[in-house]
Amino acid sequence: MLNSQINQSHSLHNLVPTRKAFVHGDTTNHSSSSAYSPANLRQHASTKKSNATRARSTSTAGNIKAISIPFLTKETTVKCVITVQPTISSALAGVSVGGVVDGVSDLLGRSFLLELVSNDLDSKGNQKTVKAYARYEALDFNINVYTYKCDFDVPGDFGEIGAVLVENEYSKKMFFKNIVLNNGVTFTCESWVHSKYDNPEKRIFFTDKSYLPSETPTALKSLREKDMESLRGNGEGERKSFERIYDYDVYNDLGAPDLSLDLARPVLGGEAHPYPRRCRTGRKMSSKDPLTETRTLLPFYVPADEDFSEIKSANFGAKALYSVLHAIVPILDSIVTDKDKGFPLFTSIDLLYNEGVNVPPPDSGIITALPRLVKGATDAANTVIKFETPETIDRDTFSWFRDEEFCRQMLAGLNPCSIQLVTEWPLMSKLDPEIYGPAESAITKEIVEEEIKGFMTLEEALAEKKLFMLDYHDLLLPYVNKTRDLKGTSLYGSRTLMFLTPAGTLRPLAIELTRPPSDGKPQWKHVYTPAWDATGAWLWKLAKAHVLAHDSGYHQLVSHWLRTHCVTEPYIIATNRQLSQMHPIRRLLLPHFRYTMQINSLARLLLINAGGIIESTFSPGKYCMQICSDAYDQLWRFDHEALPADLISRGMAVEDPTAPHGVKLTIEDYPFANDGLLIYDAIKQWATSYVNHYYPQANLVESDEELQAWWNEIRTVGHGDKKDEPWWPQLKTQYDLIEIASTIMWVTSGHHSAVNFGQYDFAGYFPNRPTISRTKMPNEDPTDEEWQSFIKRPEDALLKCFPSQIQATQVMSVLDVLSSHSPEEEYIGGNIEAAWEAEPAIKSAFEEFRERLNELEAIIDSRNTDPNLKNRSGAGLVPYQLLKPYSEKGVTGRGVPNSISI
Repeated sequence: MLNSQINQSHSLHNLVPTRKAFVHGDTTNHSSSSAYSPANLRQHASTKKSNATRARSTSTAGNIKAISIPFLTKETTVKCVITVQPTISSALAGVSVGGVVDGVSDLLGRSFLLELVSNDLDSKGNQKTVKAYARYEALDFNINVYTYKCDFDVPGDFGEIGAVLVENEYSKKMFFKNIVLNNGVTFTCESWVHSKYDNPEKRIFFTDKSYLPSETPTALKSLREKDMESLRGNGEGERKSFERIYDYDVYNDLGAPDLSLDLARPVLGGEAHPYPRRCRTGRKMSSKDPLTETRTLLPFYVPADEDFSEIKSANFGAKALYSVLHAIVPILDSIVTDKDKGFPLFTSIDLLYNEGVNVPPPDSGIITALPRLVKGATDAANTVIKFETPETIDRDTFSWFRDEEFCRQMLAGLNPCSIQLVTEWPLMSKLDPEIYGPAESAITKEIVEEEIKGFMTLEEALAEKKLFMLDYHDLLLPYVNKTRDLKGTSLYGSRTLMFLTPAGTLRPLAIELTRPPSDGKPQWKHVYTPAWDATGAWLWKLAKAHVLAHDSGYHQLVSHWLRTHCVTEPYIIATNRQLSQMHPIRRLLLPHFRYTMQINSLARLLLINAGGIIESTFSPGKYCMQICSDAYDQLWRFDHEALPADLISRGMAVEDPTAPHGVKLTIEDYPFANDGLLIYDAIKQWATSYVNHYYPQANLVESDEELQAWWNEIRTVGHGDKKDEPWWPQLKTQYDLIEIASTIMWVTSGHHSAVNFGQYDFAGYFPNRPTISRTKMPNEDPTDEEWQSFIKRPEDALLKCFPSQIQATQVMSVLDVLSSHSPEEEYIGGNIEAAWEAEPAIKSAFEEFRERLNELEAIIDSRNTDPNLKNRSGAGLVPYQLLKPYSEKGVTGRGVPNSISI
């Protein structure tokens, strides 16, 4: 899979197909156009009534009858062209990818057996089908696909064609792009077809016309159910690479106790550690821990239709991410002899961007895959890993040092979805004071009023909604003592308080760091404020570094991984198990699910696993994923994941029907919210048009058994640890469905983009967002020697607190790839799906959606040049572009893909 790509040094970009080889019988400009040439085979729409239970505007493409030519009474010939995407290996080796067996199949003209299925049953109640073998034609370099052809002799009374069954005569799975009949019927496949030698069951494809379950043509009902059954499996055995089975499991594959008991990790999912479910692989269990599944190297199992590594170009995100994790990170690790060594000077950090790091030359394919990072050989024995200067530092070298930028990034930075309004005073912990010490915050009224004197009192600030907070106190405090027992890291519970100035910007007031009781010592807590003396000023800078490490961990574990990648996997599994290929809601959501399961599997393999990048470079160390589980248990709720609901839940907005987006922002200049609401509204309008087209009456939603089974499975299985929560939305009306679909579409597109594609710009210079705080604060129970060392050279204390050299360079390498757009990126509103294009009303609604998104580009540009919007426009500031819909390839700091593709 990914391994095979990494070992290729060939240039493969010319082998990538165009997005649509054929569209609804378009017969021009294709090498296979001869299949469509006979003019007398053009068909007329049949007048036979549809099986649909209600009238609705439908596409002619799916309704054209197989035969309705007046002068043909018995049968006619329907020509068929199949387009198959070459895998990278087969494109290089030629079509006979399986050796002798496949070569014989081609010579006999029997590459695939196809069987057309009518929408109507015959007079005896049986399916009507016609069969034909497809023969291999050629690798068409014009459209970069293999083409196969066959002819069907279709009886005159066959009726409308609704499905096709495919048997793959090759010894390996093949990726079908589409199957096009010359009577206008198209089957958009975009799917792997297993070899008959692996599985004798035939693959089922339906036309591009969408049907609710109640509208399904009689002859297709059994096929509709059979196709979904084939995706569910039986929950037994180890999954094979050719399978398309979607099933659930807990996260029991993060630990590796067979390698070392130090790498054992608790199972995430269940009463002890609630968590969303992942896709089941069925690997055998560990010999050291019967609750832990054994880990694997590549290839790892994901359902075949989620695995694009064999058909995407060498620049696909998973390939680049694997290259960094599997090659670059170990190379960096190998050249650092002292893993705890930090940077001695800030000028040493600058050398990473100015000169780079000499390393042994990696595989040439890695250099090709990572041109931004790996600069090529300096001599025969060395290659340079040189980091690009992040835009934040390129524009303003000292931005990371300033308080105003520290606060601004909470609204327009990498993690803009944690800040919340302060609504109660005093600030109180909900943790047990018998275990964690006094619950009341040490940030007092006097401290606050000392900082805001001249503006207003504390009571006025609360009443006028001027106080805001980052609150990581209760989430982190239970892990402080455990984390401090680990080598090379420290931790506190933290609260950061800010004030909204009349200019609309935030000003920091206080940071509280707390250590719970331990080893006979009482609770320790201290409040730091911006200071006007040297010692206080340096303590304030160190306190900010700790808060930034907390925010970096929360961003990566919760705002990014949990709230996008992790919670989406159950949606994908349930959609494939419960919604048919021909279900309109499946077709609405499918673009938002592409590539995600493959990326998630790669994350479990090398990022969030025991000893992986996250554990080794972020403050909580081995407890990272347990904290992620706690956040899911305590904080995550589906009904707060849509952007307006998220803002309201944090006090950052209130409902206001008169406001442009139905909400009034508490901070008017809040770039993430301002731009995000534009994207969210566009998504919701598109979802509204789509849902109302297919569900004109509310009762159609409640009576749709596939839809109800889908939503029930998401709640009770995929997110089963929260199945009894009262906040789950009901699914009874069109409005309910629009809200649910819009939430999922926003999370996978806008939310993910906002927290992902700015990672290198904001964290590529790690002093701006350190991922770990390796030392405690200098004033926490210091020895005389420690205190004098701090007083003498406070800069050393800050550098020692920052990540080590190996931690910093590893994280920077990963963030460079995570922030990058693939050349094949599929942006929101960019490409119309074939099934949407086949339905005129849906095609029109999508074009309106696309037009709205195009308009957003100019709106966001104008906001970024408005001098009154000081949180996104000003000297040295990076414009807030993370929610601009479109981008070119690479690290651009903008662009909203449909799905979580990296």
